[in-house]
Amino acid sequence: MDLAATPLIARLRHFLLFAALGALGTLAQYAVLVALASGAEIDPVAASTAGFLTGGVLNYLLSRRIAFRSDRPHSEAAPRFFLVAGCGLVFNALMMAGFTRGLGLPYLPSQLMATGLLVVWHYAGNLLWTFRPARP
Repeated sequence: MDLAATPLIARLRHFLLFAALGALGTLAQYAVLVALASGAEIDPVAASTAGFLTGGVLNYLLSRRIAFRSDRPHSEAAPRFFLVAGCGLVFNALMMAGFTRGLGLPYLPSQLMATGLLVVWHYAGNLLWTFRPARP
């Protein structure tokens, strides 16, 4: 039995590709977060939101082109992607507020936890809705 050909292994490989590409967007997000929160002393929740938006644009481009190899028109895919991301943005802000303000945790560990939880949300939303091939 060729394990590389099994649906579970193929799905895992696809998820890992999505996550690896998402890491690039996450690096952009964290760069903005640190620059604004530490460098400009902006509130960590606002800084995290600005970083999240920056990473979102990069993630859309990488997801559409590489991870999902979608031919869905931008006019259809982009609004879906950013709706999934917008929900993720709200979840991110709520988690950051809960972790930093509610629990008093430092902002970087808080963002790491929020990011880990959001990876699954973004993958599922984009796989099942954003970049799912259009039905004829």
